[in-house]
Amino acid sequence: MVLGGKGCLISNLAAKLAFFPPRPPTYQLKKEEDGKLVLVSSSIPQDDSSMDVRLLKTKSGKKIVSLYLKNPYARLTLLYSHGNAADLGQLYDLFVQLKLNLRVNLMGYDYSGYGASTGKPSEYDTYADIEAVYECLQTEYGVSQEDLILYGQSVGSGPTLHLAAKLPRLRGVVLHSAILSGLRVLCQLKVTLCFDIYKNINKITKVKCPVLVIHGTEDDVVNWFHGNGLWQLAREPYEPLWIKGGGHCNLELYPDYIRHLCRFIQEMEKMTTEIRLKKIRQSLRLPPPPSSNSTTTTANKCCCRNKCCCRIRCCCCWPKCLSCSSCSRVNKCMFFVPDFDHPEEALLPLCRFQT
Repeated sequence: MVLGGKGCLISNLAAKLAFFPPRPPTYQLKKEEDGKLVLVSSSIPQDDSSMDVRLLKTKSGKKIVSLYLKNPYARLTLLYSHGNAADLGQLYDLFVQLKLNLRVNLMGYDYSGYGASTGKPSEYDTYADIEAVYECLQTEYGVSQEDLILYGQSVGSGPTLHLAAKLPRLRGVVLHSAILSGLRVLCQLKVTLCFDIYKNINKITKVKCPVLVIHGTEDDVVNWFHGNGLWQLAREPYEPLWIKGGGHCNLELYPDYIRHLCRFIQEMEKMTTEIRLKKIRQSLRLPPPPSSNSTTTTANKCCCRNKCCCRIRCCCCWPKCLSCSSCSRVNKCMFFVPDFDHPEEALLPLCRFQT
């Protein structure tokens, strides 16, 4: 009981440190005579015809504000989950720049308790929030997961990976100054505790699309090792962007930021299902599928009956591999792939598994 009580206290402390909604909000929500919703702020022009504002109801009963910016030349849509100390009024200018430079439609939203959204912020409310926004993208804007890229900044990486882990055909994910977990921001942990919040370290291994990680090397809020850890655990990691000298809230000011993002978006636009399957096979070190014109030979079959082959992939399944002669030497196999059911082990160096 004592441990449970301490765990609850620590979890509540982490939650309180996670959310800092601007007070007062930087915008107001107004309904015009024709029923259209608009955001009223000195930084948001009222004549932006590409902007569509909605009030969405979440499964937890809250009402959250969403902001959709349409680009007529876009092929993909970016769903942006912001950090813990901003709202839509502060992010409008950034959204416009991303919409134009990346040539995407952009959907932003305020978490429960942020801006004009009702309720109070919590981990599980942010999960309900992003699910409501995704449903809106599907039903109101006709966006499928194949044409969607999720973008999570700082705490926004939590709801981003929560949704990404549930969408197997997602086009891509961007993690900007992301966290491994809530408690790991406060202290270094070797294992994930049950009362931790935003357990991204566990969810990243379930994401089946390309993942771009962006992090500043001088981030004094969320250390660089968070971004590096997520990148190492990703099933399909894209070339990361480590911004030398970058902090936690200024990465957008560096030229490499938008340049690298543009390249990522362009490659995601060109990616087909066939290319994605090929990359997944390469990342998992699976042999290529047999050609329809060729016959399967016994040399290409794995004759190993040891149970270890059911848990990890070893080189006994590979033809002409001399690295090990049997599954009893699997720990020395050069093709070792960490067990994604235990992500903490995957962060350990390879020598950890050698005898």
